[in-house]
Amino acid sequence: MDQNFLQHFLYPSTLFASKEPYVIKTILGSCIAVCFYDPVLRIGGMNHYMLPNWNGNDLLSPKYGNVAIEKLTEKMLMLGSKKENLTAKVFGGGDLLSPDKSSMHIGERNIRVAEMMLTEYKIPIIASSTGGTKGRKILFDSRTGEVRHKFLNRSER
Repeated sequence: MDQNFLQHFLYPSTLFASKEPYVIKTILGSCIAVCFYDPVLRIGGMNHYMLPNWNGNDLLSPKYGNVAIEKLTEKMLMLGSKKENLTAKVFGGGDLLSPDKSSMHIGERNIRVAEMMLTEYKIPIIASSTGGTKGRKILFDSRTGEVRHKFLNRSER
Protein backbone atom coordinates (compact mmCIF):
# COMPACT_ATOMS: atom_id res chain seq x y z
CA MET A 1 0.00 0.00 0.00
CA ASP A 2 1.53 3.27 -1.14
CA GLN A 3 1.67 5.67 1.82
CA ASN A 4 2.70 8.50 -0.55
CA PHE A 5 -0.85 8.71 -1.88
CA LEU A 6 -3.22 11.33 -0.64
CA GLN A 7 -5.16 10.13 2.38
CA HIS A 8 -8.81 10.57 3.23
CA PHE A 9 -10.46 9.65 6.53
CA LEU A 10 -14.03 8.51 5.90
CA TYR A 11 -16.44 9.52 8.65
CA PRO A 12 -19.71 7.67 9.33
CA SER A 13 -22.58 8.58 6.97
CA THR A 14 -20.23 9.63 4.16
CA LEU A 15 -18.72 8.26 0.98
CA PHE A 16 -15.67 9.08 -1.10
CA ALA A 17 -14.44 8.20 -4.59
CA SER A 18 -11.82 9.84 -6.79
CA LYS A 19 -9.89 9.36 -10.01
CA GLU A 20 -6.78 10.34 -8.03
CA PRO A 21 -5.10 7.61 -5.99
CA TYR A 22 -6.01 7.74 -2.31
CA VAL A 23 -5.62 5.64 0.78
CA ILE A 24 -9.11 5.83 2.29
CA LYS A 25 -9.28 5.04 6.00
CA THR A 26 -12.15 4.39 8.38
CA ILE A 27 -13.03 2.75 11.70
CA LEU A 28 -16.02 0.40 11.93
CA GLY A 29 -18.11 -1.20 14.63
CA SER A 30 -21.64 -2.21 13.63
CA CYS A 31 -21.30 0.11 10.61
CA ILE A 32 -20.43 -1.21 7.17
CA ALA A 33 -17.87 0.02 4.65
CA VAL A 34 -18.33 -1.09 1.05
CA CYS A 35 -15.23 -0.60 -1.12
CA PHE A 36 -15.79 -0.44 -4.88
CA TYR A 37 -12.89 -0.98 -7.26
CA ASP A 38 -12.74 -0.67 -11.04
CA PRO A 39 -9.70 -2.67 -12.25
CA VAL A 40 -10.03 -1.25 -15.78
CA LEU A 41 -9.76 2.43 -14.78
CA ARG A 42 -7.86 1.60 -11.57
CA ILE A 43 -10.10 3.80 -9.43
CA GLY A 44 -12.04 3.12 -6.28
CA GLY A 45 -14.36 4.48 -3.66
CA MET A 46 -15.78 3.63 -0.25
CA ASN A 47 -18.88 4.35 1.78
CA HIS A 48 -19.45 4.09 5.55
CA TYR A 49 -23.04 3.59 6.61
CA MET A 50 -24.57 3.24 10.07
CA LEU A 51 -28.09 1.88 9.56
CA PRO A 52 -29.56 -0.57 7.05
CA ASN A 53 -32.46 1.18 5.32
CA TRP A 54 -33.78 4.67 4.80
CA ASN A 55 -37.50 4.64 5.53
CA GLY A 56 -38.33 7.98 3.93
CA ASN A 57 -38.83 9.83 7.22
CA ASP A 58 -35.41 11.37 7.89
CA LEU A 59 -33.17 13.26 5.51
CA LEU A 60 -32.03 11.14 2.54
CA SER A 61 -28.45 10.39 3.58
CA PRO A 62 -25.62 7.88 3.09
CA LYS A 63 -26.14 7.16 6.81
CA TYR A 64 -28.36 4.39 5.44
CA GLY A 65 -27.02 1.36 3.57
CA ASN A 66 -29.53 1.40 0.74
CA VAL A 67 -28.72 5.07 0.06
CA ALA A 68 -24.93 4.76 0.58
CA ILE A 69 -24.56 1.86 -1.87
CA GLU A 70 -26.73 3.54 -4.51
CA LYS A 71 -24.84 6.85 -4.16
CA LEU A 72 -21.40 5.20 -4.31
CA THR A 73 -22.47 3.30 -7.43
CA GLU A 74 -23.63 6.57 -9.02
CA LYS A 75 -20.36 8.30 -8.07
CA MET A 76 -18.25 5.52 -9.63
CA LEU A 77 -20.33 5.70 -12.83
CA MET A 78 -19.90 9.50 -12.90
CA LEU A 79 -16.12 8.94 -12.71
CA GLY A 80 -16.34 6.79 -15.85
CA SER A 81 -16.68 3.25 -14.46
CA LYS A 82 -19.00 0.72 -16.02
CA LYS A 83 -21.10 -1.22 -13.52
CA GLU A 84 -19.97 -4.55 -15.02
CA ASN A 85 -16.34 -3.66 -14.18
CA LEU A 86 -16.97 -2.96 -10.50
CA THR A 87 -16.05 -5.32 -7.70
CA ALA A 88 -16.90 -4.93 -4.02
CA LYS A 89 -15.27 -5.67 -0.69
CA VAL A 90 -17.46 -5.46 2.42
CA PHE A 91 -16.30 -4.86 5.99
CA GLY A 92 -17.84 -4.30 9.43
CA GLY A 93 -21.20 -5.21 10.86
CA GLY A 94 -19.82 -6.29 14.21
CA ASP A 95 -21.96 -6.70 17.32
CA LEU A 96 -19.95 -4.70 19.85
CA LEU A 97 -22.53 -4.36 22.60
CA SER A 98 -22.54 -6.59 25.66
CA PRO A 99 -24.81 -9.62 25.29
CA ASP A 100 -27.19 -8.25 27.94
CA LYS A 101 -27.84 -5.06 25.94
CA SER A 102 -30.22 -4.93 23.02
CA SER A 103 -28.39 -4.05 19.81
CA MET A 104 -31.40 -4.75 17.53
CA HIS A 105 -28.87 -6.72 15.46
CA ILE A 106 -27.89 -3.57 13.53
CA GLY A 107 -24.61 -5.14 12.37
CA GLU A 108 -26.35 -8.22 10.93
CA ARG A 109 -28.99 -6.08 9.23
CA ASN A 110 -26.29 -3.81 7.78
CA ILE A 111 -24.46 -6.84 6.35
CA ARG A 112 -27.68 -8.18 4.83
CA VAL A 113 -28.41 -4.87 3.07
CA ALA A 114 -24.94 -4.84 1.48
CA GLU A 115 -25.25 -8.44 0.29
CA MET A 116 -28.77 -7.98 -1.09
CA MET A 117 -28.07 -4.69 -2.89
CA LEU A 118 -24.77 -5.83 -4.40
CA THR A 119 -26.48 -9.00 -5.65
CA GLU A 120 -29.28 -6.89 -7.12
CA TYR A 121 -26.74 -4.54 -8.77
CA LYS A 122 -24.76 -7.58 -10.03
CA ILE A 123 -21.57 -6.28 -8.39
CA PRO A 124 -19.59 -9.27 -7.09
CA ILE A 125 -18.31 -9.28 -3.52
CA ILE A 126 -14.74 -10.55 -3.94
CA ALA A 127 -13.71 -10.21 -0.27
CA SER A 128 -15.35 -9.51 3.06
CA SER A 129 -14.76 -9.46 6.79
CA THR A 130 -18.08 -9.00 8.57
CA GLY A 131 -19.76 -9.80 11.85
CA GLY A 132 -18.05 -10.88 15.04
CA THR A 133 -17.60 -8.85 18.20
CA LYS A 134 -14.66 -6.58 17.34
CA GLY A 135 -14.30 -3.29 15.55
CA ARG A 136 -12.15 -2.90 12.45
CA LYS A 137 -9.73 -0.33 11.07
CA ILE A 138 -9.84 -0.27 7.25
CA LEU A 139 -7.25 1.12 4.80
CA PHE A 140 -8.30 0.99 1.15
CA ASP A 141 -5.85 1.74 -1.68
CA SER A 142 -8.05 3.17 -4.42
CA ARG A 143 -5.38 2.66 -7.12
CA THR A 144 -4.93 -1.11 -6.56
CA GLY A 145 -8.12 -2.14 -4.77
CA GLU A 146 -6.02 -3.56 -1.92
CA VAL A 147 -7.59 -3.42 1.52
CA ARG A 148 -5.79 -3.84 4.80
CA HIS A 149 -7.86 -4.31 7.89
CA LYS A 150 -7.08 -4.79 11.53
CA PHE A 151 -9.37 -5.99 14.30
CA LEU A 152 -9.65 -3.55 17.18
CA ASN A 153 -10.06 -4.31 20.85
CA ARG A 154 -12.31 -2.11 23.01
CA SER A 155 -9.36 -0.01 24.15
CA GLU A 156 -8.37 0.85 20.54
CA ARG A 157 -11.74 2.19 19.46
